[in-house]
Amino acid sequence: MATKTIQQILPPAPPHMVGDGFRVHNFFPSGYDMGETRMSPFFLLDYNSKIDFSPRDTPRGVGVHPHRGFETVTIAYHGKVAHHDSTGNSGVIGEGDVQWMSAAAGILHKEYHEEEYSKKGGPFQMVQLWVNLPAKDKMSTPKYQAISNSQMGKYQIPGDGGVIEVIAGSFKGVKGAATTFSPIEMYNIRIKKGASVSFELPASYNTGMLVVEGQVKVNDSETAPTDNFVLFGNEGESISVSGDEDSVLLVISGQPIGEPIFAYGPFLMNTKEEVQQAYDDFRHGKFGVLKD
Repeated sequence: MATKTIQQILPPAPPHMVGDGFRVHNFFPSGYDMGETRMSPFFLLDYNSKIDFSPRDTPRGVGVHPHRGFETVTIAYHGKVAHHDSTGNSGVIGEGDVQWMSAAAGILHKEYHEEEYSKKGGPFQMVQLWVNLPAKDKMSTPKYQAISNSQMGKYQIPGDGGVIEVIAGSFKGVKGAATTFSPIEMYNIRIKKGASVSFELPASYNTGMLVVEGQVKVNDSETAPTDNFVLFGNEGESISVSGDEDSVLLVISGQPIGEPIFAYGPFLMNTKEEVQQAYDDFRHGKFGVLKD
């Protein structure tokens, strides 16, 4: 099986704040000029690299805001995020957990540092992805998947080399916990120094890998350090990774949706008219009610 080509290894773009609780590096669509569909079905990757927040009684975060037409996937590595939304869902995303929220037809939500974490402060590290929905699913009923670390499929790397947490899709027959609207593979690879693992993903899938911790060698050729993003080309299927250090990697891969995109603010639709309708529906209270 042919090796999947490495197109680029991208260092983190300069950070910016989202609200007062998330200091993020955007890898796409604005951090690097990839275009809005280069990583379809993934539209956005915001990475809050590891930082320490000081203790605070009033939690930092992002106030009430709407979404329509896509899903948000929040993955916690350090720290805790609390959230609630206009459909009545609420919860805490703890270390190792994932929140998979399908905004779909429209939702209001807010995200903020969990109260006890906020009072203590300490390391904070998160990823948030925006996953586009196919046109036929954009106006479906909002839903929410709270995926604890214990619910994820686990693949043990041979030779006590670490573990692969399967968030979505499957890894060597081990299935992930999330249900998706289009074909998606998403894994946390926790690999030990000196260990190696190889796997296959379809050549046609858009594929990337974020180095959350440590440093790895990819395809026995290129070194990817902490906080860098490996962008793979759409050639070949096989990827190999070896740990130069104990490392944590987030692998995202998916079948491109292949539809027009019109993105503006918190809405991700197919046409300008659909975004205008979303704003009109939001102004008329059709996304529900949520207090700031």
